[in-house]
Amino acid sequence: MCILRDFIQQGGFVVAFIDMKKLIMWNVITVDGCFEGEKPWDLNFHSSVYGEELERFSIEQLDSAEAVIYGSVTYEGMASYWRNETGPVADRVNSMKKYVCSSTLENADWNNTEILRDAVADITKLKQEGVGNLFVFGSGKLSNSLMKAGLFDEYRLCIAPMILGKGRQLFEEGLPTEKLSLLESRTLTTGGVLMRYGVTR
Repeated sequence: MCILRDFIQQGGFVVAFIDMKKLIMWNVITVDGCFEGEKPWDLNFHSSVYGEELERFSIEQLDSAEAVIYGSVTYEGMASYWRNETGPVADRVNSMKKYVCSSTLENADWNNTEILRDAVADITKLKQEGVGNLFVFGSGKLSNSLMKAGLFDEYRLCIAPMILGKGRQLFEEGLPTEKLSLLESRTLTTGGVLMRYGVTR
């Protein structure tokens, strides 16, 4: 399980290790930074990178996760699609713990889902509890709110070899500056590139 490990040092000696959960953004974006086309759920560019390699990577991520967190729009779309699917990815997504951030959603009936009413406060608390990483997928508005609050520890992006020209940008203007360190880059046979960046604090 992939958990950030920090340590307490006294007098030059390491006296204790502390396992620290990470909040991780995971998104597929185009070269020009779009994570969605002009219309909601226009994700046709995903097909340009998806294959066995990306499926294996998705399974690795899900196996390291305590939960996946969605904004309300992404949640509704993911629930509508995945609850009727089967297979290695679908079985994990359908059974694992999920959170949806919404101040208005009355019910979340996708299996094993809990509603978070205050995204920043509730996710801050979740990072301090349990084991396993927390992933945010899609969810542009939620992701930008969490970036403004400085809650992400890592960004994982798959860059699709495509320029949309028009579409919804993942990173909005006005975000705070964050210094990142490259943790990993991996080229896929599809032409996509997986990038992992850690937040330097």
